[in-house]
Amino acid sequence: MNAPPNIDPATAYSDSDVLHWLTNDAREERFIDNIFAEMCQRLQRAGIPLKRASLHVLIQHPQWLGAKIMWADGMREAEITRVDHDVAGRSQYIGSPASEIHHGATEVRENLAGDPALGRKHAIYDDMRAMGLTDYVAWPLYHTLGKRHVVTFATDRAGGFDDAHVKSLLKLVPILALVSEIRVKNRLARTLLETYVGSHAGELILAGATRRGTGTTVRAAIMICDLRDFTHISDNWPRDDVIDLLNGYFDAMSEPIARHGGEILKFIGDGLLAIFPLDQPNACANLLHAVTEARQAMIALNQKNSETDRAPLNYGIGVHVGDVMYGNIGSTTRLDFTVIGPAVNMASRLEALTKQLGKNVLLSQAFADLVKSDFDLERVGEFPLRGFNDPVELFAYQG
Repeated sequence: MNAPPNIDPATAYSDSDVLHWLTNDAREERFIDNIFAEMCQRLQRAGIPLKRASLHVLIQHPQWLGAKIMWADGMREAEITRVDHDVAGRSQYIGSPASEIHHGATEVRENLAGDPALGRKHAIYDDMRAMGLTDYVAWPLYHTLGKRHVVTFATDRAGGFDDAHVKSLLKLVPILALVSEIRVKNRLARTLLETYVGSHAGELILAGATRRGTGTTVRAAIMICDLRDFTHISDNWPRDDVIDLLNGYFDAMSEPIARHGGEILKFIGDGLLAIFPLDQPNACANLLHAVTEARQAMIALNQKNSETDRAPLNYGIGVHVGDVMYGNIGSTTRLDFTVIGPAVNMASRLEALTKQLGKNVLLSQAFADLVKSDFDLERVGEFPLRGFNDPVELFAYQG
């Protein structure tokens, strides 16, 4: 098999070299897109006339159904496109090679140099013909527990892939399945941890912080938010409407928190607990910027809800700053990675007081002292708080 003209024959690989690299030498590479791009380049050096390749993987993510990893001749890195959950009903998916594979096909082969009227009907084939490609093949990539992903290869060689090319590519597919499954599941573990416990806690857990009682003391600004009158809403609204309302409310609150460097540790019914560690520059100011944006998002959400005759949503936020114990707490078989301590209790008491005082956001004096030179705060007065010996001076923030 001759190497492509732009490849130095002295450095060309055989297909066995590519398999050996994929099996033994790619283990230090963390990301499947990098492995896929290098694999395609090595296949070219092995004499496979590869012009374009793609890897389509299904993932478990609250926002995305999957990801498409695309490589083309001349690219040193592959491009990643995320695919949302609604794609299955769109023309770009219906009748596509990926759809055929997902529905049970064991191979999709298309002669792109032939008469288009005699071939498969889908826009992707027209696009590939316009690129000058002559042959295309897609195969399932089998992962454990019946998961089927898709890998595709295309060439612009006159006459398409020959039998030796196809044989070499087919030998590669089961090894690529094993290598990709490891990376996809590593990414899945990280995604699930980020989704359910937050990015920082997820990193700690992946690094081995899984023993009960382990933790560290962190100085942080603490924010606790709660939706007002949720019991009345949940008792009187249809279930699906309640879930939709909660998701909209949590989006309005959560996205600004993440944008400004905060971490949501947990959702508690209709409430949330977030921290802004003080080792981050301007953590306290960032918390108030997040509150400002959340307030604006809630105004927009209430406007949208009013169009369907939903009552406006009200909320209360309590904010304090102090030392918290950040780590694993729970039973021997069920742990929670969270924060505890008097500072958290203080934020909780302030949140509860917002309804009584008619203020959306209440700040402790300890927190206010750190931001009052840069923000317009309203002094509310001193109030006793359950569990604390001395009254606490409070400030309101309108955002």
